[in-house]
Amino acid sequence: MIYLALTAILLVLFFFSWKLTARSAYESAPYTVVESADSFEIRDYPDLMLVMTDSKAQPADKDKRFMKLFRYIQGANQQEQKVSMTTPVFMDPETQNASGKMAFVIPEKTRAAGIPEPTGADVSIQKRKGGRFAVYRFNGRLNKETTMKAEQKLRTWIKEKGLTQSGSMEAAGYDPPWTPGPLRRNEILIRLEQPADMNSKKQDSI
Repeated sequence: MIYLALTAILLVLFFFSWKLTARSAYESAPYTVVESADSFEIRDYPDLMLVMTDSKAQPADKDKRFMKLFRYIQGANQQEQKVSMTTPVFMDPETQNASGKMAFVIPEKTRAAGIPEPTGADVSIQKRKGGRFAVYRFNGRLNKETTMKAEQKLRTWIKEKGLTQSGSMEAAGYDPPWTPGPLRRNEILIRLEQPADMNSKKQDSI
Protein backbone atom coordinates (compact mmCIF):
# COMPACT_ATOMS: atom_id res chain seq x y z
CA MET A 1 0.00 0.00 0.00
CA ILE A 2 2.85 2.37 0.84
CA TYR A 3 4.44 1.78 -2.57
CA LEU A 4 1.11 2.36 -4.32
CA ALA A 5 0.60 5.60 -2.40
CA LEU A 6 4.12 6.81 -3.24
CA THR A 7 3.61 5.92 -6.89
CA ALA A 8 0.33 7.83 -6.96
CA ILE A 9 1.96 10.88 -5.35
CA LEU A 10 4.82 10.83 -7.87
CA LEU A 11 2.39 10.55 -10.77
CA VAL A 12 0.38 13.51 -9.45
CA LEU A 13 3.54 15.59 -8.99
CA PHE A 14 4.70 14.68 -12.50
CA PHE A 15 1.32 15.61 -13.97
CA PHE A 16 1.19 19.04 -12.36
CA SER A 17 4.85 19.76 -13.17
CA TRP A 18 4.18 18.87 -16.78
CA LYS A 19 1.06 21.04 -16.87
CA LEU A 20 3.03 24.05 -15.59
CA THR A 21 5.63 23.66 -18.36
CA ALA A 22 3.40 22.30 -21.15
CA ARG A 23 2.58 24.23 -24.30
CA SER A 24 -0.73 25.49 -22.83
CA ALA A 25 1.28 27.63 -20.41
CA TYR A 26 2.87 29.67 -23.23
CA GLU A 27 1.73 32.22 -25.79
CA SER A 28 1.47 30.60 -29.20
CA ALA A 29 2.00 32.08 -32.66
CA PRO A 30 -1.38 33.18 -34.06
CA TYR A 31 -2.89 31.78 -37.24
CA THR A 32 -6.26 31.34 -38.94
CA VAL A 33 -7.42 27.90 -40.06
CA VAL A 34 -8.71 28.09 -43.64
CA GLU A 35 -9.40 24.37 -44.05
CA SER A 36 -9.02 21.32 -41.82
CA ALA A 37 -9.09 17.60 -42.63
CA ASP A 38 -7.97 15.15 -39.94
CA SER A 39 -4.28 15.90 -39.28
CA PHE A 40 -4.00 18.32 -42.22
CA GLU A 41 -4.71 22.04 -42.24
CA ILE A 42 -4.38 25.07 -44.45
CA ARG A 43 -3.48 28.11 -42.35
CA ASP A 44 -2.94 31.81 -42.84
CA TYR A 45 -0.15 33.25 -40.66
CA PRO A 46 0.56 36.93 -40.05
CA ASP A 47 4.12 38.27 -40.10
CA LEU A 48 6.02 36.96 -37.08
CA MET A 49 9.20 38.29 -35.50
CA LEU A 50 11.68 35.58 -34.55
CA VAL A 51 14.89 35.30 -32.58
CA MET A 52 16.93 32.90 -34.67
CA THR A 53 20.20 31.04 -34.79
CA ASP A 54 21.50 29.82 -38.13
CA SER A 55 24.79 28.19 -37.24
CA LYS A 56 25.05 25.61 -40.03
CA ALA A 57 24.95 23.05 -37.25
CA GLN A 58 24.26 19.39 -37.76
CA PRO A 59 21.21 17.70 -36.16
CA ALA A 60 23.34 16.45 -33.27
CA ASP A 61 23.87 20.08 -32.20
CA LYS A 62 20.15 20.80 -31.78
CA ASP A 63 20.52 21.25 -28.02
CA LYS A 64 23.35 23.75 -28.55
CA ARG A 65 21.17 25.83 -30.87
CA PHE A 66 18.29 25.70 -28.40
CA MET A 67 20.52 26.91 -25.57
CA LYS A 68 21.72 29.89 -27.63
CA LEU A 69 18.11 31.00 -28.02
CA PHE A 70 17.26 30.15 -24.42
CA ARG A 71 20.11 32.37 -23.20
CA TYR A 72 18.62 35.22 -25.26
CA ILE A 73 15.22 34.99 -23.57
CA GLN A 74 16.95 34.72 -20.20
CA GLY A 75 18.65 38.10 -20.75
CA ALA A 76 21.52 37.66 -23.23
CA ASN A 77 20.48 40.83 -25.06
CA GLN A 78 21.45 44.51 -25.00
CA GLN A 79 18.69 45.40 -22.53
CA GLU A 80 19.43 42.34 -20.34
CA GLN A 81 15.69 41.78 -20.53
CA LYS A 82 13.92 38.48 -19.97
CA VAL A 83 11.58 37.48 -22.78
CA SER A 84 8.71 35.04 -22.31
CA MET A 85 8.95 31.62 -23.91
CA THR A 86 6.48 30.95 -26.73
CA THR A 87 5.42 28.13 -29.02
CA PRO A 88 6.23 26.71 -31.44
CA VAL A 89 9.97 26.40 -31.89
CA PHE A 90 10.51 26.63 -35.66
CA MET A 91 13.45 24.68 -37.06
CA ASP A 92 14.90 23.13 -40.16
CA PRO A 93 14.00 19.47 -40.57
CA GLU A 94 16.74 16.99 -39.73
CA THR A 95 18.30 16.45 -43.16
CA GLN A 96 21.84 16.54 -44.49
CA ASN A 97 21.10 19.82 -46.29
CA ALA A 98 19.67 21.57 -43.22
CA SER A 99 21.16 25.00 -42.50
CA GLY A 100 20.77 24.57 -38.75
CA LYS A 101 18.07 27.20 -38.40
CA MET A 102 16.11 27.28 -35.16
CA ALA A 103 13.88 30.11 -33.98
CA PHE A 104 11.64 31.23 -31.13
CA VAL A 105 8.65 33.50 -31.80
CA ILE A 106 8.90 36.91 -30.12
CA PRO A 107 5.85 37.50 -27.87
CA GLU A 108 3.42 40.19 -29.04
CA LYS A 109 3.95 42.27 -25.88
CA THR A 110 7.73 42.31 -26.39
CA ARG A 111 7.31 43.09 -30.08
CA ALA A 112 5.08 46.07 -29.29
CA ALA A 113 7.44 47.44 -26.64
CA GLY A 114 10.59 47.01 -28.74
CA ILE A 115 12.54 43.82 -29.35
CA PRO A 116 15.88 43.68 -27.48
CA GLU A 117 18.89 43.01 -29.70
CA PRO A 118 20.76 39.73 -29.07
CA THR A 119 24.32 39.78 -27.76
CA GLY A 120 25.07 36.09 -28.32
CA ALA A 121 27.03 34.80 -31.31
CA ASP A 122 25.01 33.55 -34.30
CA VAL A 123 21.75 34.91 -32.84
CA SER A 124 19.68 37.51 -34.69
CA ILE A 125 16.19 38.96 -35.02
CA GLN A 126 14.42 38.07 -38.26
CA LYS A 127 10.96 38.52 -39.74
CA ARG A 128 9.02 35.43 -40.80
CA LYS A 129 6.83 36.66 -43.62
CA GLY A 130 3.18 35.81 -43.23
CA GLY A 131 1.26 33.79 -45.77
CA ARG A 132 -0.64 30.60 -46.43
CA PHE A 133 0.77 27.24 -45.31
CA ALA A 134 -0.15 23.59 -45.62
CA VAL A 135 0.39 21.85 -42.29
CA TYR A 136 0.56 18.25 -41.11
CA ARG A 137 0.30 17.61 -37.37
CA PHE A 138 1.60 14.50 -35.61
CA ASN A 139 2.81 13.27 -32.21
CA GLY A 140 5.86 11.32 -31.12
CA ARG A 141 9.48 12.46 -31.32
CA LEU A 142 10.51 15.00 -33.93
CA ASN A 143 13.45 13.34 -35.66
CA LYS A 144 14.69 12.50 -39.15
CA GLU A 145 12.47 9.44 -39.56
CA THR A 146 9.22 11.01 -38.35
CA THR A 147 9.94 14.20 -40.30
CA MET A 148 10.45 12.33 -43.58
CA LYS A 149 7.20 10.38 -43.13
CA ALA A 150 5.28 13.53 -42.26
CA GLU A 151 6.73 15.40 -45.23
CA GLN A 152 5.70 12.62 -47.62
CA LYS A 153 2.14 12.64 -46.29
CA LEU A 154 1.90 16.43 -46.51
CA ARG A 155 3.29 16.65 -50.05
CA THR A 156 0.88 13.92 -51.18
CA TRP A 157 -2.05 15.82 -49.62
CA ILE A 158 -0.94 19.08 -51.26
CA LYS A 159 -0.82 17.35 -54.64
CA GLU A 160 -4.24 15.75 -54.16
CA LYS A 161 -5.70 19.16 -53.24
CA GLY A 162 -4.24 20.73 -56.38
CA LEU A 163 -2.30 23.29 -54.34
CA THR A 164 0.97 24.90 -55.43
CA GLN A 165 3.99 24.99 -53.14
CA SER A 166 6.07 28.15 -53.04
CA GLY A 167 8.58 27.45 -50.27
CA SER A 168 10.64 24.82 -48.52
CA MET A 169 9.54 22.65 -45.61
CA GLU A 170 10.00 23.65 -41.99
CA ALA A 171 9.32 21.82 -38.74
CA ALA A 172 7.68 23.10 -35.57
CA GLY A 173 7.77 21.65 -32.08
CA TYR A 174 5.44 22.71 -29.27
CA ASP A 175 6.60 20.79 -26.21
CA PRO A 176 9.52 20.66 -23.75
CA PRO A 177 11.87 17.64 -24.11
CA TRP A 178 10.41 15.74 -21.14
CA THR A 179 6.89 15.60 -22.61
CA PRO A 180 5.93 11.95 -23.32
CA GLY A 181 5.92 11.09 -27.03
CA PRO A 182 2.17 10.39 -27.36
CA LEU A 183 1.38 13.83 -25.86
CA ARG A 184 3.77 15.80 -28.06
CA ARG A 185 2.60 18.14 -30.80
CA ASN A 186 4.81 18.36 -33.88
CA GLU A 187 4.10 19.93 -37.25
CA ILE A 188 5.52 20.10 -40.74
CA LEU A 189 4.72 23.28 -42.68
CA ILE A 190 5.10 24.08 -46.38
CA ARG A 191 4.41 27.57 -47.73
CA LEU A 192 1.80 27.75 -50.49
CA GLU A 193 1.18 30.19 -53.30
CA GLN A 194 -1.43 32.65 -52.09
CA PRO A 195 -4.73 32.91 -53.97
CA ALA A 196 -5.18 36.03 -56.11
CA ASP A 197 -8.08 37.25 -53.97
CA MET A 198 -5.92 37.03 -50.83
CA ASN A 199 -3.19 39.12 -52.48
CA SER A 200 -5.71 41.72 -53.62
CA LYS A 201 -7.11 42.05 -50.10
CA LYS A 202 -3.58 42.72 -48.82
CA GLN A 203 -3.12 45.41 -51.45
CA ASP A 204 -6.44 47.02 -50.53
CA SER A 205 -5.40 47.19 -46.88
CA ILE A 206 -2.13 49.04 -47.64
